[in-house]
Amino acid sequence: MAVEVITQTRRLKRHVLPCVLMRAGTSKGMFIHRRDLPAQQADWAPHLISALGSRCNDPRQIDGVGGGTSTTSKVAVVSVSERPDADVDFTFVQVAIGKESVDLTGTCGNMVSGVAPFAVQEGLVKPQPGQIKMDVRVYSTNTDKTVVETVEIDEATGEYEEDGDYTIPGVSTTGSEVKCAFVNPAGSMTGKLFPSGHRQQILRVPPLPLLSRPSDAVYTEPFDVRVSLVDAANPFVLIDTTSISTILKTLPSSDAQDVLVEFVRREGAVAMGLATSVEAAALVRGTPKVALLYPPFPPLFTQDGSDKTETKTSDIRVQSYSMGLPHPSLQLTGAVCLAAALSCPGTVAAQLSSTAATDNHGDEIPLTPERTPSPGETDGAKTGLEAGGEKEVVIAHSKGTMKVGVVMGRDGEAVSCAVSRTARRLFEGRVRYYV
Repeated sequence: MAVEVITQTRRLKRHVLPCVLMRAGTSKGMFIHRRDLPAQQADWAPHLISALGSRCNDPRQIDGVGGGTSTTSKVAVVSVSERPDADVDFTFVQVAIGKESVDLTGTCGNMVSGVAPFAVQEGLVKPQPGQIKMDVRVYSTNTDKTVVETVEIDEATGEYEEDGDYTIPGVSTTGSEVKCAFVNPAGSMTGKLFPSGHRQQILRVPPLPLLSRPSDAVYTEPFDVRVSLVDAANPFVLIDTTSISTILKTLPSSDAQDVLVEFVRREGAVAMGLATSVEAAALVRGTPKVALLYPPFPPLFTQDGSDKTETKTSDIRVQSYSMGLPHPSLQLTGAVCLAAALSCPGTVAAQLSSTAATDNHGDEIPLTPERTPSPGETDGAKTGLEAGGEKEVVIAHSKGTMKVGVVMGRDGEAVSCAVSRTARRLFEGRVRYYV
């Protein structure tokens, strides 16, 4: 006689969470009032995981409002600040894709660019009558740093002016400029611009593991890679691709390159003091972040009669990574961190910026024969930005270029790095989910 066994399962409770979905820079995510989440930050995870759709380790986030990518699985938690030096507090939450976990160890520059517009729209800050631009001081609880955001205001209504003609690579539409100035960005998590005490160093990386096929075990010996470990806005492992050009050529697939980059990131995390071991580093994918650096393309020359004009295309090229995969453009914090590194002589970024251009495997591309030294170059090496000076650096990525305005302090570190974005409110309402 068959016996039917009935198992009791816990019924999940439905929740309703007021939120705004915004496109901020090249990211998209939920913007939430701090008052609408549980009082204890430790209790946020199940709510945000379920709301975005990562419950049951779903990589597509089909049962939530997430977009199935690291750049569309983000949350900004915002509240009026009690600090005398800030207007609003911002807590960034990266919700994992295909995994029930959240990461609050770093920040997101693209998402922060939506905080001031959100704060104005939600009445957390109020412009003065007739004001057409407004500075909003945003305190990042993740990194204990402040971002001063300058937004445009509709003079007639006092609302955030979304529409405009400013463009950013990676977003096809235009909008009003949101200028984000990261104040004293050095030491966001480690307290130092160079956490290891070195402007560049060699990391010894263990052999790469087997991938999907035995033939993919292309590197069976430990190898060395030159890096700069820099902490500005977010901690980054900046990889000198010319130091591993031979290895990059032998990799059979993009998946193999992703594995190599992740292994370097883990070693860098330990060297920066952000993880006690490479095993521990593997558990925290959000920080430190990692990027491959390449020398810039040659400058362009234009001829007007007997006068020749040299136009810089970029100071450096970069392929950054997000949660183990290539980033579709470049994180805003990555631009800030890289700009700070470019402004400090001795980093791999500064050295690559003054060398001949290479392709993505490190093979040299001949320079334009009539190339002349760029401002700040002496004997082929950049001297860096003088204390108290200002300059603009141009960073090339897969979608275009990003400009960063850098102001250096007397101590030789960047006191401000400013990048402009656009942001737009997509919808507002209540997301329903189960916990």
